[in-house]
Amino acid sequence: MTIDNRIEVVLIDDDPHLRQALSQTLDLAGLKILSLGEAKDVAGQLPRDWPGVVVSDIRMPGIDGLELLRELHAQDPELPVLLITGHGDVPLAVQAMRAGAYDFLEKPFASDHLLDSVRRALALRRLVLENRSLRLALSDRHELSARLVGQSAPMLRLREQIGALAGTRADVLILGETGAGKEVVARALHDLSGRRNGPFVAINAGALAESVVESELFGHEPGAFTGAQKRRIGKFEFANGGTLFLDEIESMSLDVQVKLLRLLQERVVERLGGNQQIPLDIRVIAATKEDLRQAADQGRFRADLYYRLNVAPLRIPPLRERGEDALVLFQHFANEASARHGLPPHELQPAQRALLLRHSWPGNVRELQNAAERFALGLELALDNSAPDGDHAATTQMVSGGLSEQVENFEKTLIAAELARPHSSVRSLAEALGIPRKTLHDKLRKHGLNFGDSSHNVADESD
Repeated sequence: MTIDNRIEVVLIDDDPHLRQALSQTLDLAGLKILSLGEAKDVAGQLPRDWPGVVVSDIRMPGIDGLELLRELHAQDPELPVLLITGHGDVPLAVQAMRAGAYDFLEKPFASDHLLDSVRRALALRRLVLENRSLRLALSDRHELSARLVGQSAPMLRLREQIGALAGTRADVLILGETGAGKEVVARALHDLSGRRNGPFVAINAGALAESVVESELFGHEPGAFTGAQKRRIGKFEFANGGTLFLDEIESMSLDVQVKLLRLLQERVVERLGGNQQIPLDIRVIAATKEDLRQAADQGRFRADLYYRLNVAPLRIPPLRERGEDALVLFQHFANEASARHGLPPHELQPAQRALLLRHSWPGNVRELQNAAERFALGLELALDNSAPDGDHAATTQMVSGGLSEQVENFEKTLIAAELARPHSSVRSLAEALGIPRKTLHDKLRKHGLNFGDSSHNVADESD
């Protein structure tokens, strides 16, 4: 059992008469309390960011107030703990204060004294949690930028969506082409969530043989089928308390889809050959490269499962839609590869930069990462423009449009590529592009680019 976040005060005292009197005092003051006669298991029932305070007697059978204080502060050193002491326990209370107790109340004490101390402790707790939340948000934002590199509008929007969804309990459907980075996004959602300390289990449904997919996902009992000699824990059960990432969900059979729908609705799993329903506390992140709505219309995917999954969709833009990120990503992966192989980093030559900008990246980020690895090893930068099956139409669409549209897109890509290089000022950037500063400012504004987008650039636009 976990103590509800709506509880503001946990009161612990083995004296039922004093406990009842203190409970009435706190209740009349409008505080939501939980009254307990012993401290056993209290620490294990409090979530780390529980927004309340603990008021406990020092001398109790079993776990006393000092031991409880140590247990609570092992989990969260900033949790306010108020201790109640008898007259002879004052030296012990001073020891407790040195150990981190927020306050101690010597019996007998006035009700106002208790209320004043509890309210001050609650105010401090709110401030601590607000600061903790701000620090976590800043850390998460930095971590996301490091994982999902790029300053194009689609990538900024994707990082914003991930930040908004990560802390929720909602299941997520990730939409993206092969190699776009679906598992990277799924791991970011997990690592930035309250489940970050739980397991992250990734499974590719398309790589599982139809004969084993149910056993792999849901588990089985001994004798469930020929060859099932012992119990097997399925991936959903193994992911309990964390996140399960199910890639290529479109490849699952309709029978398995029925079981997945039930699991998502009821949050229980039943092993093959078993009768026990096992409760699950998991987040399911599904991913697909297909249009599931179209698949549902064609009878290849269950419509009810589609609507159950499509509550919080995240679309990963293909690399061709964010061409200005290609050079930044390429250099990022090349530098990583150089460091990994113990080699000095290489700088892209103008002809190589032009080749990367012209490329349509049919294999998305995975293809780019492979090219960057070869570049870091000093191999020839050879790119294949043939698109994988199913992606050709999208690649063709990328190069369609009128002449003026293509010229504008190319201009934006060239400026963004130059932004990715180190420049001490807007003046040096304008000189590199061979245009006046006024023209550069106009073009940056027109294309939604910013001189500050590159971490290499240190001067502002007033230079």
